[in-house]
Amino acid sequence: MKSNKGVNRRAFLRNVGLAAVGHLAACTKVLPEITSLTQKDNLLKNKLPKWKGFNIPDYFQPDPWYVGTPTDETYFKWVADWGFDFIRIPMAYPTYLNLTPHQKFITEEDVYKIDENKVNRIEKTIYLAQKYNLHVSLNLHRAPGYCVSTGYHEPYHLWNEKKAQDAFCHHWSFWAKRFKNSSTSKISFDLVNEPSYRENVNDTMSKTTGVPGALYRAVAQAATAAIRKENPNFYVIADGNNGGADAVPELADLNIGQSCRGYFPYEISHYKAPWVYPDPAYQPKPVWPGNIGGRHYSRAVMEEYYKPWLDLVKKGVGVHCGECGCWKETPHEVFLAWFGDVLDILTTNGIGFALWELKGDFGILNSNRADVQYENWYGHKLDRKLLKMLQSK
Repeated sequence: MKSNKGVNRRAFLRNVGLAAVGHLAACTKVLPEITSLTQKDNLLKNKLPKWKGFNIPDYFQPDPWYVGTPTDETYFKWVADWGFDFIRIPMAYPTYLNLTPHQKFITEEDVYKIDENKVNRIEKTIYLAQKYNLHVSLNLHRAPGYCVSTGYHEPYHLWNEKKAQDAFCHHWSFWAKRFKNSSTSKISFDLVNEPSYRENVNDTMSKTTGVPGALYRAVAQAATAAIRKENPNFYVIADGNNGGADAVPELADLNIGQSCRGYFPYEISHYKAPWVYPDPAYQPKPVWPGNIGGRHYSRAVMEEYYKPWLDLVKKGVGVHCGECGCWKETPHEVFLAWFGDVLDILTTNGIGFALWELKGDFGILNSNRADVQYENWYGHKLDRKLLKMLQSK
């Protein structure tokens, strides 16, 4: 996870015990089978391609917290030249709505006010990536009625209310229609970023737990049907439950992929990240392997953590790691030692990955680390060691 103001990730991942009763969005459409690309190096025959690349957060958190500049074409050329083939674009749906500047409260009517000019801006970014043969995964980082972070006040609750679920399907139907004639090698659809259940959707500090499996299944199934109505061959991906951490067996028979995260343990990946650990007293120094905050971490521990995801692959479910990486404050040597094991566990099991992010505090460009000897890359600061590690996988 990335730099989102107002997100207490420690609380988000560790608090449990909230009972959830929701409205199930029924869907009876039988989903078609997808013929996946052959993966020669995929020992477990992952049904998703072994995509490798980066997140581009140009549209993931707009006003009032984040105002981004669309990624220039040059960056996509570099990504392709470096040997990568994948770009994930997380979007907050208000990014492409007709809202007043700095509008934080969204009404039910606002949710349907799609602004064609703003959509064209996002579409241009997609086409620039595809120009360099980069597969684009389009993700709703903020969906109608749910987001893992703050930034807007939602009019309803995605997991509890049919109105929200209908709007969710409407937005995915809209994007699927835009690209209905596109090859599956060019675009896929990642339903909602890091789902979790909290009673008050607009209070990210409240206790959270995973979305009840049957409920997540119904919502994902309905959105998938809306997408595949436009093109039955589209790849559809569902993020892991409980903030992306947990594999979702309830979705295993729906012929959709699942997306894990490469952030475990957070004591390493999010060391000193202020939106995760606002309490400076709880910041034990990261090591790898070793003891952090009273718990021992090692490759063996991490292999056990990823076992449910590898089991999904063995059962014929496509798996990809939609986000991974490390905040700038973790010592670089510790980061690389830990991250090398993360990537090795994933890629040797045929699972691709997308670093959060290409440029910025998690990225390979301009990451603002104090302990890296950067290489000058056309006026940018390139973390060559990290790039070589990514390329080697």
